[in-house]
Amino acid sequence: MSKTFHPRRLSVCLLSSHPIVLEEFQRFLPKPRFLVRPLLVEQGLPNDLGDLPVPPASVYAIDSNGPLTASLVAGLLIRFPRARVLVLAKQFTEVNSHAYLQLGAKGLLRYSQVSKQLPQAIQTVAQCGFWVERSLLSRFVESILPTNRARQLSSGVARLSPRQKEVLDGLLQNLSNKEIANKMHRSERTAKFHVSNLLVKFGVHRRADLVALYYQARVTAHPSPELR
Repeated sequence: MSKTFHPRRLSVCLLSSHPIVLEEFQRFLPKPRFLVRPLLVEQGLPNDLGDLPVPPASVYAIDSNGPLTASLVAGLLIRFPRARVLVLAKQFTEVNSHAYLQLGAKGLLRYSQVSKQLPQAIQTVAQCGFWVERSLLSRFVESILPTNRARQLSSGVARLSPRQKEVLDGLLQNLSNKEIANKMHRSERTAKFHVSNLLVKFGVHRRADLVALYYQARVTAHPSPELR
């Protein structure tokens, strides 16, 4: 008798101080693709999360609640260092978005985008990608990375082979090695080889670091009004 294959569900912990918001967000994360664990967070929660029964999850989606949000991001990543954090808010300013990203959040999603983008944002963040508007990410990267290093990367990109540029383009689209391989019509092993070579070439250890450097190089080499 053949066995039915059930893909592993992605565990998501939703945190908010508003029960109605928790219910609303859950509607956009269909079963069985997502295993959702809603958690009601009291306002005024201390930095160490106190005795809050936070369940382990692949992604923590936090409903922004003013000053509490930064403490919550920091507390979650102290308790679960390998977790991925997505912050949801009505709007992000340069100040609060930089604070969340500096603390370790990997995604920022506005309420107006939740209905269409929440599943994809969570999936991307879970796969070690970033889900941040380009303008916000560029400004953040510009504030933390040395300009000369970005210029070196910009020069290095210009010397890449067509195949290497194709792989880099896949990384910038947050594609997995398998997806890059399919796009190149090559094996997944070949795609992995090219990705590893790019990381070594530019002196970074993670795909996310290379993406961040790339956007910094773009800002440095081609500043434009939309990125200011």
